[in-house]
Amino acid sequence: MEDEAATLPAGDQYDLAKVGAHWQQELERAQRYFKSWVDRCTKIEKIYLQQQADQTSAAKRRFPMLWANTSVLQPAVYARVPQPVVERRFKDSQPVARMASELVERNLAFTADDADLDSVMRAVRDDFLLCARGTVWLRYEADFEPIDMGVEPSDADDGLMGEEGLSPLEQITDERVCIDYVHWSDFLHSPARRWKDVTWVARRVPMTDEEFDKRFPQGRASLAANGGSNHGTNSTERAQNEGKTYVWEIWCKTEDYTVWIAEGAPVALEVSEPPLKLTRFFPCPRPAFGTLSTGSLIPVPDYVYYQQQCDEIDTLTKRINKLTDQLRLKVFYPSGDGSVSPAIEKAMRPENDTVMVPIPEWAAFTDKGGSNAIVTLPIDQVQKVIVACIEVRKQLVEDVYQITGISDIVRGDTQASETATAQRIKSQWGSIRIRDRQAELARFARDIVNIAGEIICDQFQPETLMLVSGIQLPTAAQKQQVEMQMQQQQMMAQQAAARAQQMGQPAPPPQPPQLPPEIPQMMQQPTIDEVVQLLRNDSVRGFRIDIETDSTIEPDEDAEKQRRMEFVEMVGGFMQQAGAIAQQTPMLVPVMVETLLFAARGFRAGRQLENTLEQVGAQLSQAATAPKSPPEPTPEQMIDLKTAQVKAGAEERKAQLGVAQAEIEHRTTVEQARGDMAQQALQQFQAQSPIYQ
Repeated sequence: MEDEAATLPAGDQYDLAKVGAHWQQELERAQRYFKSWVDRCTKIEKIYLQQQADQTSAAKRRFPMLWANTSVLQPAVYARVPQPVVERRFKDSQPVARMASELVERNLAFTADDADLDSVMRAVRDDFLLCARGTVWLRYEADFEPIDMGVEPSDADDGLMGEEGLSPLEQITDERVCIDYVHWSDFLHSPARRWKDVTWVARRVPMTDEEFDKRFPQGRASLAANGGSNHGTNSTERAQNEGKTYVWEIWCKTEDYTVWIAEGAPVALEVSEPPLKLTRFFPCPRPAFGTLSTGSLIPVPDYVYYQQQCDEIDTLTKRINKLTDQLRLKVFYPSGDGSVSPAIEKAMRPENDTVMVPIPEWAAFTDKGGSNAIVTLPIDQVQKVIVACIEVRKQLVEDVYQITGISDIVRGDTQASETATAQRIKSQWGSIRIRDRQAELARFARDIVNIAGEIICDQFQPETLMLVSGIQLPTAAQKQQVEMQMQQQQMMAQQAAARAQQMGQPAPPPQPPQLPPEIPQMMQQPTIDEVVQLLRNDSVRGFRIDIETDSTIEPDEDAEKQRRMEFVEMVGGFMQQAGAIAQQTPMLVPVMVETLLFAARGFRAGRQLENTLEQVGAQLSQAATAPKSPPEPTPEQMIDLKTAQVKAGAEERKAQLGVAQAEIEHRTTVEQARGDMAQQALQQFQAQSPIYQ
């Protein structure tokens, strides 16, 4: 794709009239392709919002079944903003990858708050439930200011200028990822069976005159040829579109360019290379689709499948309301007798709760039958018809719940006679039909985070990454400067030792380099240059950017507590067993540390403690392999040691005395032998000498 983009001509070399005519035809073809779906969704939206004629009369009343079902499903499929989680593809202790993951994760968390991802996801959820399709659009924006004061500041980037378009005289002051909600009627794509076969996507952007003139200074000519902007088909749309112009932003994958064209205009406003180099090209994730067939990407709204039942429910509702109006006491009495009729009329007035009415001609009243003179309308028959209609409507409502799969557990409706096991089974299997919808919205949120992470990795400056995340990393130049200072201090210490040796003085003991306390910690961290190089080269391909599988629905507190308790029990039991083994065999400590990390990574609750466990494990492994000093002896061992020393001293002294005695005896024997030899020599001399003859 990059090689193809390099061969494309520049934006000013495109024939804007030819490109505009081509894309007007493509847009019209796509609009015809989705026309039936758009008409159907328009009717469904009106029913949901009750935008028909006056609903006050009994003939116009409707049963809000669509609104009720949608209200039940809204918190079931999405309830809170997704939390981005950036993990290393391989869970090693490589410091550069670890720091890069943390930087990207914190920037994504800030982007989710800054772009109000929660409100965007709620709008997508409503479109998904009503029209079976929800879409968003992501943009990169940056603000620039001149480096030299003599250069006038440029306006904020509108999302089309990337890092390669930065002027040498400008610097980025602010960067952000914008996540725009796209209404279901403002999004088009090429007709295809599968999303991977889609060749282009487009969104309709409403612009005021000021925004249009600022973005397209030369675009008024095409609007004049078009005859003005779209004003809408009803009063609401006309009020919203007043003073605005609809412009289509088109991203074409096959041609590797983007096109801006006003709705209905014959000439394109702008043709340029894509401002973002994304892995999947499109600046929008795969839409959150509802029911799809294998033959096309035209979704089918859920309301279609129970629309007939809703029509029958509305008919019965109107009938019940009409019959309810007939539940009034209607009295018939003879009007010929002028003396009795006023008394009967006075007694039957609605404002008279308890009244005594004198009848002047009592005999005449009794002659005509007394109470038989008054005949009431048989409203008990009307009541029976109303009860029958309510029963039929109730059955139709149950049929709708069967079609949609909304069980009574999901609606919070249960019976006191049901056991806890029965309710748990219904809760488990009653919500199985909405799990696909939960998974689809979770996938959609994950794709949004993936694209946002890719934009952050490719576009954000190192200063922005550190400023947003709150993590300050040294640069390569700062580390090199500190290393030079340490080398200089070492050289000075060596020179001082050499001078002392020459003067015959003892050399001073070696001293560690005199550095601020934060410098050693800084030297252990990777540089921001290494982190940015990893992000730029590998982007998100070197990471797995993901969100929790249940982070878009309301969490089950009991399940979360159970997971945390299981993790605590696992760690506690493991530490108890590992402690005994470590005392007997210290060489197994590194193996046990890796085993604990392997077990902790299997728990979502243990992900937050992974770094702490790794640090503690490294310290334990280092302590286990280091030589240990002998333990302090106990008092009993001290007594035994002293006794042994006394015995050893006595034996040594005894041995020394024995050696001295033997030496004395040896010397005595030698002296005696010498005396004997001298006596023998003297006797022999006397015997041979003539003097003694």
